[in-house]
Amino acid sequence: MDQLKAIRYFIKVVETGSFTKAAKAFDVPPSSLSRRVADLEKSLGATLLKRSTRIVKLTEVGQIYYNDVQQILNQLEQSHETVRSYQTTPMGRLCISSMVSFGDKILLPLLDEFSALYPEIILDVSLSDELSTLGRDDVDIAIRGGYAPNERVLAIKLMDNGFIPVASPCYLQKYGMPNNAMELKHHNGLYFKTPAGPTPWLCKVDEQWHDVSGPAVAISNNGSWLAKKACNGEGILMSTRWALDSYLESGQLQELKFEHELAISQNATMAVYLLYQKQRYLVPKVKAAVDFLVKRIKETDKDSKRIK
Repeated sequence: MDQLKAIRYFIKVVETGSFTKAAKAFDVPPSSLSRRVADLEKSLGATLLKRSTRIVKLTEVGQIYYNDVQQILNQLEQSHETVRSYQTTPMGRLCISSMVSFGDKILLPLLDEFSALYPEIILDVSLSDELSTLGRDDVDIAIRGGYAPNERVLAIKLMDNGFIPVASPCYLQKYGMPNNAMELKHHNGLYFKTPAGPTPWLCKVDEQWHDVSGPAVAISNNGSWLAKKACNGEGILMSTRWALDSYLESGQLQELKFEHELAISQNATMAVYLLYQKQRYLVPKVKAAVDFLVKRIKETDKDSKRIK
């Protein structure tokens, strides 16, 4: 237990960059914490930290050790929580991360239903298009759009995430309906911005990919704002069908259909995935949320396809 405490001290020093701040976090004297970390280094026969009057930095071997013990402590904490929560009522704080548009359109309304079913679960929801790492970012469940993630997590496909081109009737009346995908190069474009940059308009003709992106009039990671600009006739928008459903049903926007379908990537496996760590499924609050969201989101997707 003494070594485990020393490891916790060491991790906190790395995270805060200071022995004084780490000692304050544990409410112990800085000299005591520093001595414990020094004893840890002595037992390992290695220098883990470079100390100076201004800053504390990891050595090369210290970085390796930090990465390893952080994963071990995360696993240990998860194991403790699994034991404490085993066969109990789903309760406690549940951290969910989701991409913004999906969160606004689909996730948040479903979480209102979930809260009514599980009032003892405190929802901690973050909407961001930046990728989160489940173990590192203290996230229980993540919902992402894109390709099957290359992580050591379980990924459940919730729905397809293909993009479709749309425009308002007033835009098409003013600028004309494109006869084919290649003509899009001459049309105003509203572009969704991902962490990797604006999504292009791509078209595959005769086994060759072509970039048919038109001149940009607006670029944003806010899908609702781009959809409103499309409704106002400012340009053509490529976005996901689930994000555009309400605009298509109301007639504010209409889908543009061409002989050759458009895409934003040459990879055809894009979808919306729910991600979680396998061992976390044993925790009642996580199991309840995973089961509920997978069932309800797939039902929502089926209903949407049935209407079409």
